Amino acid sequence: MPPCCRHLFDRFKGRDYWGEPGGVAQLWPRPLGDINKGCTCRGKSEGIESSSSEIVWGRQQGTPGSSSTSVAMKAARIALRNAGPLATTSHGLPSSGRATREVEHFARYSPSPLSIKQFLDFGSTNACERTSFSFLRHELPVRLANILKEIDLLPSPLLSTPSVQLVKSWYVQSLMELVEFHDKKSDDHKVLSDFIDAIIKVRNRHHDVVPTMAQGVLEYRDSSKMDPFINQNIQYFLDRFYMNRISIRMLINQHTLIFDNNNSIGNPRHIGCIDPCCDVVDLVHDAFQSAQMLCDQYYFASPELKLTQVNGKTAGQPIHIVYVPSHLFHMLFELFKNAMRATVEHQESKPSLDPVEVTVVLGKEDLSIKISDRGGGVPVRKIESLFSYTYSTAPKPVMDNNNTTPLAGFGYGLPISRLYAKYFHGDINLCSISGYGTDALIYLKALSTESIEKLPVFNKSACKHYQTPIEADDWCVPSKEPKNLSRQSAAA
Repeated sequence: MPPCCRHLFDRFKGRDYWGEPGGVAQLWPRPLGDINKGCTCRGKSEGIESSSSEIVWGRQQGTPGSSSTSVAMKAARIALRNAGPLATTSHGLPSSGRATREVEHFARYSPSPLSIKQFLDFGSTNACERTSFSFLRHELPVRLANILKEIDLLPSPLLSTPSVQLVKSWYVQSLMELVEFHDKKSDDHKVLSDFIDAIIKVRNRHHDVVPTMAQGVLEYRDSSKMDPFINQNIQYFLDRFYMNRISIRMLINQHTLIFDNNNSIGNPRHIGCIDPCCDVVDLVHDAFQSAQMLCDQYYFASPELKLTQVNGKTAGQPIHIVYVPSHLFHMLFELFKNAMRATVEHQESKPSLDPVEVTVVLGKEDLSIKISDRGGGVPVRKIESLFSYTYSTAPKPVMDNNNTTPLAGFGYGLPISRLYAKYFHGDINLCSISGYGTDALIYLKALSTESIEKLPVFNKSACKHYQTPIEADDWCVPSKEPKNLSRQSAAA
């Protein structure tokens, strides 16, 4: 195995999955972009740029820009992108008075969701850096401010943890840096160049947001009692928080891939990180082989793939959709890891392993992918827990100061995969038969006009979710152990 892929194998050990006896599907829950971080072999073979923050699946060919840039200028821009934080207060935040005013100002606006078709049309036919700059210098602060308002609604013991305070400081700092461009002229080439540097700094700063926030939840869970109401609020918040993060990275990646002249690696067929002709079956094979490599390295065995494809729109034709390949790869890879491990461990006494069966169907409105395994399944009572951020059977992860951010044990594999599906109004569902196996179903919109960003917005309805306790159940809730009626009759 190439040394650059060794980190993939290392993260495969000791993870949870949805087969028995583990019970939970959290093998290697890394956020988008960390899948192939540092993997030079895969990046070269498929034209993927492994940046410091995210998998990047190519950019538009012939993007506009200036002439050749000097080596000194490139070095200066790289140094700027990795520069230290702004002057801050003793609490690590920019001047609190102005920061609070800016958050309040931009939180009054609702985010503006875009469809994949809008992303595509802008990047392919109407690509104008000034227009994109004018949109992003307002939209990015709006999305940051909306989620910052929700961070402040978290329970005080959770909000006060060092990890959550650190994440909040990153978001405030990023918002303040972007606000500096609000009154600058969009026809100034230096302003446009500086803006690219600024949003790349934001992306790099937010690289470890997922594990850092997860660590904050662990710190709170260890120090305070987690009642059902608190669990519900944390689940609600994290879904919205991570969805917000996905959307911000999508905007940043589109802008930098199309307009950053220093970004020379890319697939000429792609518009930013969107593939206008994404071959779904090819992506299934790609994700399966990547997961199979890990399974072979750890178990010295792996199930085979049995694939069926049905094009319900144009019979006999390959299945293509307009989509973000890195998003779909993330979903498939996570589900394949779970299915493979469940199969291998459940069938360890069998002479051969049952294959993982995949059915890809393109309908008039939806693309559906069903992944079926014979890995023993999971009890019905555990299905909802598989998508919970506060439930995992893996050993508790250890955070250190060496820039390592393990996610094993955080329980984020399936929840974040489902968020990637929901981002453009798709979904991931699980149907499991305990003692037999599990079907995982990915649903995506087949039409780019209907694949619209699903974005959280801070309003009164959102506030109520953090304030309204769970109502008493109006159905009888049985105790863990049935009453011993014989003892009651004897006492009578």
